[in-house]
Amino acid sequence: MPFLFAMADDPATPDRGEVVALLLSIGREAVDAEESYAVICGEDGEESTIYPDTANLMRKHADAFVAYTGDPDPRVRRASIESLGLFLDDAGRAAGLLRDRLVEESGAAERGLVVRTMADLAIRLPAAAASARAWLDALTDHDTTDPDTRLAALVHRARCTPGSIDGQTVPTVIELLRQVTPVPRPEEDEQGDRVPSRPCACEAEPEPDTDENVPGYVPAAFADLERRGRVHAATTPLLTVLHTALGARAEDRTALLTVQLCSPDSGIRYDAIDMARSLIASVRGDHTGLVRLIGDCLLPDDAYTAAAAAEALGSLATLAEPAREALAAYVTTHRPDTWASPHRTVRRAHQLAVITLAGLKDERALPSLLTALDTDTDAWRALGAVGHLPQCAMELTPRLIRRLTDVDHSQEWPDVSPATLASALAKLGDPAAVPALAETVQAAVRHKQWRTAEPVLKALASFGPRAASALDVVRPLTDADDVSLRTAAAGAVWELERRPESVMPLLERFLGDHRNFHAIDVAGRIGPGAAAVLPSLRRILSERVEQNARNEQNGSAVLNDSWTLVHVASALWDIGGTSEAGIVVPALLAAWKDNGSTARDVVACLDRMGTAARPALPQIQAALEQPHRGDQMWSGAVAFDLEVEHTCRVILARLTDLPDLAPARGE
Repeated sequence: MPFLFAMADDPATPDRGEVVALLLSIGREAVDAEESYAVICGEDGEESTIYPDTANLMRKHADAFVAYTGDPDPRVRRASIESLGLFLDDAGRAAGLLRDRLVEESGAAERGLVVRTMADLAIRLPAAAASARAWLDALTDHDTTDPDTRLAALVHRARCTPGSIDGQTVPTVIELLRQVTPVPRPEEDEQGDRVPSRPCACEAEPEPDTDENVPGYVPAAFADLERRGRVHAATTPLLTVLHTALGARAEDRTALLTVQLCSPDSGIRYDAIDMARSLIASVRGDHTGLVRLIGDCLLPDDAYTAAAAAEALGSLATLAEPAREALAAYVTTHRPDTWASPHRTVRRAHQLAVITLAGLKDERALPSLLTALDTDTDAWRALGAVGHLPQCAMELTPRLIRRLTDVDHSQEWPDVSPATLASALAKLGDPAAVPALAETVQAAVRHKQWRTAEPVLKALASFGPRAASALDVVRPLTDADDVSLRTAAAGAVWELERRPESVMPLLERFLGDHRNFHAIDVAGRIGPGAAAVLPSLRRILSERVEQNARNEQNGSAVLNDSWTLVHVASALWDIGGTSEAGIVVPALLAAWKDNGSTARDVVACLDRMGTAARPALPQIQAALEQPHRGDQMWSGAVAFDLEVEHTCRVILARLTDLPDLAPARGE
C-alpha cells in the first residue's frame, strides 16, 4: 500500500488514474468487509485483521484522496471521487467537498459519480444523511440542473430512502430519461433505404480460438461470462439502481421498462432486456406486455440484440408464451442451416431462438434442430431442447440413437454426454430407443463408467414395462460394485417388471442408509406393496424429527436433513396412505419451511394426499400470497416456481371445495 500511494502521489507516474482506481478498489473491498470479517484465518493459520487494518489505513490517507479529487489530471479526479464517501469520517467535510466537486466538474459521468458518492456517504454515515438527502432533493427539483445530474440525484435519493418513492418518482425518471437519451440518426444503405442503428460495436463478435478436443459448450460458457459484464448505455447503472430500489413495485418497474424497451437508443433497449427478465422472473404477476416487448427485440437484422432477447425468453419457461409467434417468425425468417451459420452472432441468435421455441413445444423449431443433429454443429445445445418435442419423436429418435451408439465409453469425458442423450430419449418416450439404451448401460458398466451407467439406466427405467426386454441386462446390475448403480438397478427392475417380491429384499438392504433417497423413492413408487419397509421409514423419520429438535435448541443444522424428511414422508404416504398422514404432513411442512428448494416435492406429495393435506392449507395460502418467486440464481427457477404455484392452486381449490373432491388413497 505505501508503494501504491507513493506512485499515486508522483506526477511522473504513468497512468496515475489507474493507480488511484486500484487503491480505491482495495479500500472499498476492505470497508465493505471489515465488519463481517473483522478477524479471519490467514494463510499461515493464524488470525488476521487484514480487512479492518486496510480500511483504517485508507482512512489515515484520507487527505491524500482529497488531494486526488482536485488533481489537474481528470482521470485521477474521476478515480478518486468515490473515496470522499468511503474514507472520510468527518461527514460535514465530506459533504462539503462533494458539493464543491459538483460545481467544479462539467462531465456528466463525473457529476453522476459525485451524486452517487453523496448517497453512499448518507448511507454510511447517519450524521450526513439529512443534509445529503436535502442536497439531492434540491438537485432534483432545480430546473437549472442539467437532466443527467437531475436523473442521478432522483435515482440515488430513492436508493437512500426507498420510502420516499412516490407516484411521481417513476414518471419523472421517464421524462428525464427521454431528455438525456440521444435520438439516433438513421443511416442509409447503398440503395438509400433507411436501416436501424446497431446496438453496439459488439455486433460482429470475433470467433474465439478453439481446440477441436474441447467440447463446444466450454468456450460458449466463457463467452457468456464475458458478455454478461457489458454495459451498452450510460444510463444503465442508474436504472439498475432504481429497479433495485423499486423492488416489488411491479407496476412502476413495468412502466419504466416499457419506456426502456421502446427507447430510440439501441443500447438502452438492449440492457433493458435483462432488467425486464429479472422482474418477470422474480416478481409474480401478469407480465404479458413486457414479454411481448422482449419478443419485439427479435429483429432479423440485429442478431446481437435478438440473441439477448431469445436468451431472456428462454429463461422464463412458459411465461414466454406471449412471444411465441415472435420467436417463430424470427426462426422461420432464416433457413434451418442458419443454425450452422459461419457468423458467430447470427448463429447464436438463431440457436437461442430455436431452443426457446422448442421449450414452448413448438415444432417449428424442428428443422433447425435436425440441422444441428445432422451437421454436428453445436449439437450440444440442441440436445437440451429436443426432449420438448415428443410429437416429433419419429424424426428425432433415430438421430439420437445413432449418436448414442457412436459414444466411445473408453473416454472418461466423451464429446457427447451419453447421459444427456439418454435423458432426451426418455423425454421423447419412443420405445425404439430401448435396445440402444440397454447396450449403452452394458458398455458403460464394461468400462466401469458408473457416472454414465446410472443416469442411462434411469432413462431406460422411464419406459416402464415397454422396456421389459432389457430385464436380462438390468437384473444383474443389482449386484454391481457401485451402490448408486445397484439402487438404480433395483428401481429399474421394479419399473420394468412391476413385481414387488423381486425388489423388496434389495430395498430393505439399501434402507440401512438414511441418505439412499433413490431407494426410498422406489419404495414409494411401489406403494402398498412395499409395506414391509414402513417400520424402517417411520424410524428414519422419527430420528430426523428428534435431531431437528436438538438442532433447533443448539442452533445447528444437519446437511440435507430437510430432504430426508421429504423423501421419507412422501414414501410413507405413498405406501401407508391415510394412516400415516399424522406424521407425514408435519414433516413435509417442516422441510418446506426450512428449505425452499424442497417446495416442488412437498406440494407434489400434498397434492397426492387429497383432503388429508388440509392441515397444510395455511402454508399453501401463504406460499400463493408470496409476491416473489424466490431464488433466481439457477436456470430452472421460473419453471420450478410456476410448477409449485400451479400445484398449490390445485390443492387450494380442492380443499376449499371439499364436496367435489375425489377420495385420496386410503380413504
